[in-house]
Amino acid sequence: MEQKHKQEFALASATELSSSSASALTQSSPVFARFSARNGLVELRFSEQSEAIGGYNVDPCTAQLLKLGPVQSVCISKDSDTNEEKSYSRGITIQFRDEEESRAFHCAFEQWKTEVKDQDAVVRFAVYLFSNPLLLVCFPGTHLPNGDVSGSLKSKFDDKVEPSSAKMYFHYYGQLLHQQNMLQDYVRTGTYYAAVIENRADFIGRVVVDVGAGSGILSLFAAQAGAKHVYAVEASEMAEYARKLIAGNPSLGERITVIKGKVEEVELPEKADILISEPMGTLLVNERMLETYVIARDRFLVPMGKMFPSVGRIHMAPFSDEYLFVEIANKALFWQQQNYYGVDLTPLYGSAFHGYFSQPVVDAFDPRLLVAPAVSHVIDFKKTKEENLYEIDIPLKFISSVGTRVHGLACWFDVLFDGSTVQRWLTTAPGAPTTHWYQLRCVLSQPLYVMAGQEITGQLRMIAHSAQSYTIYLTLSGGILQTSSCKLDLKEPYYRMSQPQPYVLTQDQQPHQLMHSQDIPIQADDLEEPELIQLQSQCSGAQLQ
Repeated sequence: MEQKHKQEFALASATELSSSSASALTQSSPVFARFSARNGLVELRFSEQSEAIGGYNVDPCTAQLLKLGPVQSVCISKDSDTNEEKSYSRGITIQFRDEEESRAFHCAFEQWKTEVKDQDAVVRFAVYLFSNPLLLVCFPGTHLPNGDVSGSLKSKFDDKVEPSSAKMYFHYYGQLLHQQNMLQDYVRTGTYYAAVIENRADFIGRVVVDVGAGSGILSLFAAQAGAKHVYAVEASEMAEYARKLIAGNPSLGERITVIKGKVEEVELPEKADILISEPMGTLLVNERMLETYVIARDRFLVPMGKMFPSVGRIHMAPFSDEYLFVEIANKALFWQQQNYYGVDLTPLYGSAFHGYFSQPVVDAFDPRLLVAPAVSHVIDFKKTKEENLYEIDIPLKFISSVGTRVHGLACWFDVLFDGSTVQRWLTTAPGAPTTHWYQLRCVLSQPLYVMAGQEITGQLRMIAHSAQSYTIYLTLSGGILQTSSCKLDLKEPYYRMSQPQPYVLTQDQQPHQLMHSQDIPIQADDLEEPELIQLQSQCSGAQLQ
C-alpha cells in the first residue's frame, strides 16, 4: 500500500456554512485542519480531534480559499445533491490563532493543489458577505466582496508586467500622500464630479464598478448620483483606506463594496451598468492602466453599458523652444571635462548627451511655442481591443505656420465623459488650467529648420513594455532634406515643472491660438477610424505682448 502523506494545522475554530444553518466545531476542543494524499487524491479535513474520522471534508483541487482578514479565511468548495441539475457552494470559515499561522495555511493550501497532476483549472467561487462577516451564508450565484482570491491561476496582468514594476506601482498608489496629490488636482477631481452629478440619470438605480478605485472618491461620487450599488475594485493597500473613508460616510457607504484585488482576477456578483475609472497616465497611456480598463469592460460591463470616460485622444503638434533645448544640452557639459580630478570624462559625453535627450519632458508650456495646428489620435474605450494598446502607430503631418527651428513634438490628451444629459471633456491642453498630468514634450537632439508653409511629416510609435510603460520612437522630417529621430522611455521622464519661459514672436511669426479640446465636437465617424483628426486653429486678433 502506498504511504499516505499528510500535513496538519491546529486552528482556533472552524465553522461550516450552509444555506439553511451554520454549525461550528466546538472551541472547547482543539480544532485541526489536515491535508492528506493517497494515490494522487488530495483531501482537506476539518475535525475536533487530530485523527478523527468525522468532521468536514474538502477537496482542495476544486476549492477556493478566500482571505477575510488577517486571521480569518473562508474555504469554498463545490458540492451537489442527488439532483444533478442543482448545485451549491459549501463554505467553512476558518479562524486562525495568529497571522503567521494564517500565512502558513494559505501557503500549504497552494502547495497541496500542485501535488495533484492533470487536474482541471481551479473553479472560481465566492460568497456574498453580508453586514456581519461572521454570519456568512452561501447561496447559489453569490459572491464575496472584499475577499482576496487565493488561486493558482496566473492572471493576464502577471503575464505582461514584471513583478518589480508591479510592486513599486501598487506601493506608490497605496500611499495617502499620492492619493492626496490626485485629489488636490481640482481640474481632475472637479471634472469627474461634474460629469457624474450632471448625469444622474445614468447612475440612478444602476450598478457601477469603479476600476482602480484608489481612495474610493469616484465610488462616493457615483453613490451621490444615486447608484444602486458600487463595487470599488482596488489592488493596492489603498483598499483599506478606501474602506475607512467609505465607512465614515455611512449614508453612501451602505451602497459601496470595496474589493481588494486585481481587475484581471476578482469576481463580482453581478454585471455593471456603468464603469467609472481614472485610468489615464502621462501621455494618456503611461502605466498601461487603459488595458485594465478595457479588460474590466469585457469582464464586467453589460452590453451597451456606459463608460466614464468613454473616449481618449492624444494631441500632438511640433514646437520650438530654444530655452528647453539649451537646458537639456547643457546638462551633458559636465562630461566634457578633460581634467576632472585628473580624469578625462569626455569619452562618456556622447552617451550622456543622448541619455538626456531620451527623457520625455513633463511640464506646462506656453501654447504659443507650437508652430502648427495639432493632430489627434482617438482611442475609443468602448470598442478598442486590449491588444491594440500594445503598439500604437500614429502618422504625423503638419503645415508649419512660421519659419523657425523645430525642437520636437509636444503632446497632451483629453478624455470624454459621454453622459446622457451632459457631455464633458477633461483636458490637459497647454493654455488650459494645469493638471497633475501637465503636458509632455519629446525633444530632438537635432532640431529641424522649416519655413512658413512647409510640410512637416513623421511618425510617433509607442511600444508597450513590461515596466508598465512605453518606448517612444519619434521621427520628424521637414525643410530641405532634413530628418531627425529620437528614442525615449516614457517610464523615465524629466519632470521639469518650471514656469513657461517668456516668449517673443519673431518678425515673420503670426499669433496662433490653440482651440481648447473640449470645444471640439466629436463625431461618430471619428470613432470608426481612430486615426488622425486635424484640429482647426483659430487666429486671435490680439497682439501678444
